[in-house]
Amino acid sequence: MTATADQDQLTEFFGRYGTALTTGDVGVIAGCHALPGMVVADSYSFTFSSPAAVALSFLGAAPTYRDQQIVAAHAQILDVQRISAVLSMVQVEWEYLDSTGAAVPGERYRYLIRTGADGPLITTVIASR
Repeated sequence: MTATADQDQLTEFFGRYGTALTTGDVGVIAGCHALPGMVVADSYSFTFSSPAAVALSFLGAAPTYRDQQIVAAHAQILDVQRISAVLSMVQVEWEYLDSTGAAVPGERYRYLIRTGADGPLITTVIASR
C-alpha cells in the first residue's frame, strides 16, 4: 500500500514515536525515520544516512526529558497536507507531561512523512513555531 497516511495511522505512529522519545528507545526512534533523513532548525541542520546515525543523534533526548521529569509525550496533529500519493507534511504540537501529571510547554514540528507498505516514516523534521 502506497497511500498518504490517514489520521489513525499518523496517531498510532506519533504515539509510538513519542513513547520512544521519552523512554530513550533509540532503536524505535531510528525505525521511525526513512533514510537518508534530515533535521532542520533555525540555527542548524543535519542529515543522517544510517539507523546508527539516527540513534546517535537522539541519544541526548531521553536524559533531557528525565532532567525535566517528562514522562510522556503526546502528539497533537494540527494539520496534514497531502503533497503526493505517498508524501504528507504533518504539523504536530507535542504536549509533555511531567512525573506529577502537570503539562510541560511543548514544541511544534513539521514532519515530511513518506507512507509506504510498512507505514509512515519521517523523512524530514522541521522545527517550527
